[in-house]
Amino acid sequence: MTDAFPITVFHNPACGTSRNVLEAVRAAGHTPTVVEYLKAGWTKPQLMALLAYMGARPRDILRTRGTRAEELGLTAPSAADEAILDAMVADPILVERPIVVTPKGTKLCRPSETVKELL
Repeated sequence: MTDAFPITVFHNPACGTSRNVLEAVRAAGHTPTVVEYLKAGWTKPQLMALLAYMGARPRDILRTRGTRAEELGLTAPSAADEAILDAMVADPILVERPIVVTPKGTKLCRPSETVKELL
């Protein structure tokens, strides 16, 4: 089923929501490509493409809880998209998870039930 309906999950195995989303994708009969982004890291073009698919801005996928986002000034209203993207590339934990890509769209799947819209 992977080829007929390709799914990529940008996953953090330490995150319960991310694990739940991955479980839901597999329970629906799909074999997703799993990218452990904390190990793989991000590139700026990759993040920009995901954001374009989502119709979102960097701030929309910025993880603030348990990160240095506030300390780095990224939560300030004046923080530029470029600065947020650069910080995300430098420190992948700053990207909220999980992000799921399917032929039906790309979403940040928080809460985990959101993934059902993409399956």
